Amino acid sequence: MKAADIVPFFATLQAANPEPETELEYSTPFELLTAVLLSAQATDVGVNKATRKLFPVANTPQKILDLGFEGLCDYIKTIGLYRSKAKHLLLTCQMLIDLHGGEVPRSREALEALPGVGRKTANVVLNVAFGEHTLAVDTHIFRIGNRTGLAPGKTPLAVELKLLKRVPPQYLQHAHHWLILHGRYVCQARKPRCWECSVARYCSFKPKTPAPAS
Repeated sequence: MKAADIVPFFATLQAANPEPETELEYSTPFELLTAVLLSAQATDVGVNKATRKLFPVANTPQKILDLGFEGLCDYIKTIGLYRSKAKHLLLTCQMLIDLHGGEVPRSREALEALPGVGRKTANVVLNVAFGEHTLAVDTHIFRIGNRTGLAPGKTPLAVELKLLKRVPPQYLQHAHHWLILHGRYVCQARKPRCWECSVARYCSFKPKTPAPAS
């Protein structure tokens, strides 16, 4: 993607969705952290179904701990890898209480020190909960960064660092959501829907198949 195309690329995404939001349901930074922890290798839809039952009962570190391992598993057992995620979440809750007064920390270092929290999860929390200009590179953003030529890289970190350099400052706050939603619904993995893509003119990818007949 040419440098001159980056501003119109994001301006187009912004015009279509001025205030994008995560599709995970949450009302506090802790609920967001919990939802993101549970979302690894799972869909947002599946996580939301579980947390709609969990959060009314337990939406603080202490209340999650009070459930215990088996009690927590009962609420999240419909999510993949739920036993491992329950273990990580309980350990995280204990650390939040012991080290952070039960609050979600606002620094990357403190977030990444929590069990089950990697760079991507930390970036989501920093961006969505605290408004930091971070970019969490999931499978959608990794694909779009490479496919469009916006930020090609061989690793998620390489794509993230290149995005931070190439995305104009005025778009950094919401770039994460615009790219995820675009990858989820338009620039899909197996068959990108180029014929209905609003930013196709700025993209380096050339579709191999014609648009479907209308």
